[in-house]
Amino acid sequence: MPERIVVIGAGGFGRETLDVIEALIAAGESLHLVGVIDAGPRQDDLGRLGARGIAYLGTDEEWLPTATGDERFVVAIGSPAVRSKVAQRFAAAGLRAKTLIHPSAVIGSQPSIGDGVVITSGVQVSTNVSIGDHVHLNPACIIGHDATLADVVSVNPGAIVSGNVVVETGTLLGAGSVVLQGLTVGAGATVGAAACVTKDVAPETVVVGVPARVLGDGAAS
Repeated sequence: MPERIVVIGAGGFGRETLDVIEALIAAGESLHLVGVIDAGPRQDDLGRLGARGIAYLGTDEEWLPTATGDERFVVAIGSPAVRSKVAQRFAAAGLRAKTLIHPSAVIGSQPSIGDGVVITSGVQVSTNVSIGDHVHLNPACIIGHDATLADVVSVNPGAIVSGNVVVETGTLLGAGSVVLQGLTVGAGATVGAAACVTKDVAPETVVVGVPARVLGDGAAS
């Protein structure tokens, strides 16, 4: 029997996740998309789901009591903090997370990939990379050798994580950003789009610019 998948999030990344599922089904993986859950979908997003023939299942409060227990879930919400809370709620309801890797992604040797991970098209993951639970790797990002991405990290489109980098829990790396070799980006930090990180980033800080500096500390806003 095909694995029954529910996607949580009807926004842009949610629909990119649907693309991953459709590509996996086309490649022969036995999956069945039940539909999409969203606590507050925009009408535009509902229209886009309808145009694809994909069911909107309602909010998690509405859908969870109807779950049969054999569904696998994927949290396709961009915010790491929100994603973490939603994942905990669905796990507490007894459902298991599903990892989705687009067939066009390149995954190097000896990877460690957690539960609920979404790896989209064109991603390159090098050798000996560790990826935690509920990580999002957006299109065309690159993860260098021996890098460690902790749980609920977001790597946005075109970002580059160099070798031996540690990205701690709940961090977001903006589109086109670069983290140089051997550095650590602390938990809950945000690296702005196109920033170049040349030194360790403290937890819960926002850094922007080239070289990346803490926002408000002489960095461009």
